[in-house]
Amino acid sequence: MAPKHSHGDASRIKAAFFLNLAFTVLEVFGGIWTNSLAILSDALHDLGDSISLGMSWYLENYAQKEQDRRYSYGYRRYSLLSALVNTIVLIVGSLFILWQAIPRLFDPEPTDAQGMVLFSILGILANGLAVLRLRGGKTLNARVVSWHLLEDLLGWVAVLLLSLILLFTDYYVLDPLLSILITLYILYSVIKNMRRTLAVFLQAVPEEVDLEKIEEQLNAIDKVCSSHHTHVWSLDGEHHVLTTHLVVEEDTSREQVECIKAEIKHLGGELDFYHTTVEIEYEDERCSMAD
Repeated sequence: MAPKHSHGDASRIKAAFFLNLAFTVLEVFGGIWTNSLAILSDALHDLGDSISLGMSWYLENYAQKEQDRRYSYGYRRYSLLSALVNTIVLIVGSLFILWQAIPRLFDPEPTDAQGMVLFSILGILANGLAVLRLRGGKTLNARVVSWHLLEDLLGWVAVLLLSLILLFTDYYVLDPLLSILITLYILYSVIKNMRRTLAVFLQAVPEEVDLEKIEEQLNAIDKVCSSHHTHVWSLDGEHHVLTTHLVVEEDTSREQVECIKAEIKHLGGELDFYHTTVEIEYEDERCSMAD
């Protein structure tokens, strides 16, 4: 049975989407009003996040569709697709911000520090609420969105500190410098998270799953001689799939085979696998996948 997390994740993403979109509109006006590149850069970043969140909300709901003749495992990988697109949007947006910010290091412009203080406080509140709303998300899609919003929250904390400094100094070069530092941090985190997303796309064994330990547990079952073709992958970072071939002793009865299957089902339940497939082979039987 599938874990009952995904519908809750869609609801969390929906709330984060509306919070982020409303604040993005305010942020654009605030960046123009204060002449702060850090705020305008974050507004562009948040606009990309809003588009990504809206798509995440749609695809997270779409991913709940039941299996059909075209998608026999269901539509859960659409949630993973959203995580990948979100990552690409963030990378493109970050490169654009760097392109805008680097020239202003050499030609800094005055900013409205008081306005920056106001908008940084609003930014902390808006992104903080969104992060709290997404807390507990289980799918990779929800986790990627949560990482984005947490990075935004940290960015606004940095903007607040910068604006407090600019209240008492005229070091305007700190504005583009902060924008670059935030962007580089985001790029580092996004690329690291993209590796996880691509690993799931390429059907790598989930990080939290110990395949060697699973094989040991399978081989320890009574009447099981060995196992092979044991594979574990994930549909969306939350719903994992296990397939394996078990070789049993020649004198294993049908009732004992049923007991073996029941034990594997119990093991799959303990590990929270979404789908488990087992092929039973006898010692003198040739594997169906052998060359």
